[in-house]
Amino acid sequence: MSAVPDQPRQTIVTLDLEGVLVPEVWIAVAERTGVEGLTRTTRDEPDYDVLMKYRLDLLAEHGLTMSLIEDVIAGLEPLDGARAFLDELRSITQVIILSDTFEQFARPFMRQLGWPTVFCHRLVVVDDRIVDYALRQPDQKREAVRAFHGLNYRIVAAGDSYNDTTMLSEADAGFLFHAPPNVISDFPEFPALETFDDLLAALTGELT
Repeated sequence: MSAVPDQPRQTIVTLDLEGVLVPEVWIAVAERTGVEGLTRTTRDEPDYDVLMKYRLDLLAEHGLTMSLIEDVIAGLEPLDGARAFLDELRSITQVIILSDTFEQFARPFMRQLGWPTVFCHRLVVVDDRIVDYALRQPDQKREAVRAFHGLNYRIVAAGDSYNDTTMLSEADAGFLFHAPPNVISDFPEFPALETFDDLLAALTGELT
């Protein structure tokens, strides 16, 4: 059998969802309900468990239901330019969304984005009340990238928040996108981009 020359690894791009492709759901809920505490996101709180317990307490305190949140999500659309960006990127390479959102939140957005693949978590809902959440896997973004590496893929990643930084660190190349100043300051090793055109150019530039 003749020798086969080494080939570049195939690449997967992994993207965060909220803040990158779609609006922050919890901020939208805060704007609808006036519960100021729900504006706190993974851009502010690095510990996801602390953040979610805080959110669950606020939901219980103010009697906010799953159906109310679903109604808020129904009125949201992807960020301007997100669908065109994602369509173009998916025409070039495989794309998987790695998000710490929940199946119940993500599905309406996936429809609007053309049903890309998303790995996320699940809310525990009882009688229209969100009583808990079930992580698919702790630190699932980093673990997904590790698993893809185990399948011999090169990973290029982009996200905007503290909970994305383990994914960016584990990836072969990582970019911050639409990140707030505190995250950019804390993680200067990741180039910070602001437009979908710049992000597309950066991601595709790593597809070698």
